[in-house]
Amino acid sequence: MDIKEFLDQSAGKWFSQRTNHYIASVPAQSGKSDIVIEILANDVPEVVQLCQQYNIAPAAALCGVKTNWDGIMAGEAKKRVGSTIFVPVPNSDQPNQGKILRPIGNSQKPTVTGHYILAKDDSLTMITEDEKIYTEERLWYASPNLRFRTNIIKRFGGFSQTSFCSEIRMGITKPPQKTADAAASA
Repeated sequence: MDIKEFLDQSAGKWFSQRTNHYIASVPAQSGKSDIVIEILANDVPEVVQLCQQYNIAPAAALCGVKTNWDGIMAGEAKKRVGSTIFVPVPNSDQPNQGKILRPIGNSQKPTVTGHYILAKDDSLTMITEDEKIYTEERLWYASPNLRFRTNIIKRFGGFSQTSFCSEIRMGITKPPQKTADAAASA
């Protein structure tokens, strides 16, 4: 499997069950959410804009991955709803490794560069790090409709969190059409 096949397999609606474990004395916490993952062509405005923020030609980007979530953690009354996007840019000499472009919420620092590695066991690891936080996310498939995800978050002040998610596919979206393919079919 290559990185594009891995990402295309992620497209769709997923039901996620999550367990968070905090390294401090806070008890473990569980939750559930619906996640919708959409694969965007590299010429979609959101992808182009993110590439421009990094001074990377959009044609160098593999695609965009847009994720929307709607969930709740046990013991909390307020739902967690949000959306994010990331753009993988493969290394020319090692296409199953590359940069991850993603925005962050801080207006002084609008972007964070991470990197990804698709291992020989078909697991994807994405690492993002700056002066305040380190995140590592690993994803793999047990079957086409069941995937697992682990996260490690380390704040440089000492706070750390880990999580484990099992995700079941609830629906599939169409893969993105390239602009040339869309024009040819019109």
